[in-house]
Amino acid sequence: MNLELQIPDDIARILSSEYADLPRAVVEAIALEGYRSNRFSDGQLRHMLGFSSRIQVHAFLKERGIHLYYSLADLDQDRETSRNFEANGNVGNPHAA
Repeated sequence: MNLELQIPDDIARILSSEYADLPRAVVEAIALEGYRSNRFSDGQLRHMLGFSSRIQVHAFLKERGIHLYYSLADLDQDRETSRNFEANGNVGNPHAA
């Protein structure tokens, strides 16, 4: 979707002097606010910002002082994954996938 914004000239000059790519800065600001307010997932941020991996999303958030959203459900899922690795003898095995 293409979006046109009307910004007063004095504000546009200030923003243009601060951001080399103002349209990208606007998209990033929308993405960050969406993530902060729990409207966007990290996967949606990845898609919106054109990143190829979750690691890029995590780095993007870290650079901007935004903590990853990590729910109790995420923790439970990670614990279950860890138990499965242990049960299959994969803990400590660097060649296990």
